Amino acid sequence: MGGRGERLGLLYRCVAAAKVSATEAPDQAAKENDLAIPVIVGDEFLAVVDKPARLMAHDSALARGENDFLADRLRAQFGRPIHLIHRLDRATSGCLLVAFDRDTAKALGEQFMTRSVTKTYLAVCRGWPEPAEDLIDHPLDGGPGKPEKKPAQTAYRVLATGAMPWAYGEHAESRFSLVECTPHTGRFRQIRRHLKHRHHHLMGDTSHGDGARNRMFRMHLGVHRMLLHAWRLSFTHPTTGAAVCATAALDREFEKTLEAFGWSLDASA
Repeated sequence: MGGRGERLGLLYRCVAAAKVSATEAPDQAAKENDLAIPVIVGDEFLAVVDKPARLMAHDSALARGENDFLADRLRAQFGRPIHLIHRLDRATSGCLLVAFDRDTAKALGEQFMTRSVTKTYLAVCRGWPEPAEDLIDHPLDGGPGKPEKKPAQTAYRVLATGAMPWAYGEHAESRFSLVECTPHTGRFRQIRRHLKHRHHHLMGDTSHGDGARNRMFRMHLGVHRMLLHAWRLSFTHPTTGAAVCATAALDREFEKTLEAFGWSLDASA
């Protein structure tokens, strides 16, 4: 490998696997591999990891007895301290940025504060949003115990639409859309609440969604997760100055949804 300057400029792409020695028992090796978090891009300063759905990022008042957290897994996996630069809801999957030292964490945090980081999500929602591309500009509070409303903006673009022969009320079919969402602010559950505000509830969202249509996805498609995925994350590497764009692959449940509707992400993106 080249010198330090070359190492600083190099970002590797990999899917992380637990490092298991030949002397470890097979069941221990399998357990560690099950707990390993995929790494999309990374180097000695930072990494973008692919957070699974249903895994909390860190311990908090919302944990409710949980004892498995992304932050703990990453500390064990990397064997060093980590700093979560931003958060994803437990039910959300995809790109999450971490730093390995305070200086890098501070520099990345400043990029988020100045909104120079681009976060792109994929969502499946009820209905066919009109217009097909728009900006949702609707103030939101900060969640439980934080009643003050602050400006909140989410840009969206409909990538595909479809319908299923699932009767609801007076309608013989139910309509759904695959939507690309880009939040310009970072409010509590912003995308989920903005979609609800537009009456295009996020599928699988048990807090802000549409319970009847959530049941349709569980019964007809076998999809039980919330269909929100942090698809792409773009930022500037604080040490090298290189532009970094990470993309997180869809998990099997999200893929199954696209297949059921005949949607092709490659053709839509």
